[in-house]
Amino acid sequence: MRIEHITDPDDSRLSDYRDLTDTMLRRVKEPAEGLYIAESAKVIERALAAGHEPRSVLVQRRRLASVEEALGERDVTVYVAPDDVLEVVTGYAVHRGALAAMRRPALPEVAKVLRDARLVLILDDLIEHTNTGSAFRAAAGLGADAVLVSARCADPLYRRSVKVSMGTVFQVPWTRFDDWGDLVTQLHEHDFHIAALALSDDAVPLDAFRDQRPERVALVLGTEGDGLSRDVIDRADTVVTIPMRGGVDSLNVASAAAVALWALAG
Repeated sequence: MRIEHITDPDDSRLSDYRDLTDTMLRRVKEPAEGLYIAESAKVIERALAAGHEPRSVLVQRRRLASVEEALGERDVTVYVAPDDVLEVVTGYAVHRGALAAMRRPALPEVAKVLRDARLVLILDDLIEHTNTGSAFRAAAGLGADAVLVSARCADPLYRRSVKVSMGTVFQVPWTRFDDWGDLVTQLHEHDFHIAALALSDDAVPLDAFRDQRPERVALVLGTEGDGLSRDVIDRADTVVTIPMRGGVDSLNVASAAAVALWALAG
């Protein structure tokens, strides 16, 4: 471990951490360079435990000891900077005191993720990174064996997704898929029953579906505004709905994922 102290926010060594509030910049920069940002010593520790490798770490002086403990004997450079320097570099107050530029691991094939799973959460075109992170946290905490995300779904390894998930994006096997037709074929080849969570006149209430739960279930949730597309719903084996009260027709997508996973994993 190499510790380097930095006092200039324009220091080129901090280029991986600059302007993190610019979502569009990070969308272009991270995949091109194969990086994502892990925030806080706990999240960094969970990323390391999952086998992910840091390119560097940026830390407040008072957080250095906890980061050193998490990194152990790894060969990595740790940049130590005052709070005001971190804020200028990142564009926001780094409350948790530590950031790590992590190398992105290669995503596994869909078939490998499905092989040993019994309950899979599928996120179709979610826009908000916070919802993606919350859904992963629900998946980890409530018993999903894997998560699949569509090609246009918000990045699970984007900084806000990782932060909101509390690092649970590293606990659950996941990967992306490109085509719904191919995915449906693979799900059926692995004996998954596709359950689309949506509003529909012929939808089955969640508790009724749970009482006759198939052995392997793929639970599909759609984008925040419009939900699942007609095409996705038509390809599902069953449309499932969460019964609601008080004139409310639906829940936030991450909340809906938590409720459905709790019911089906029990």
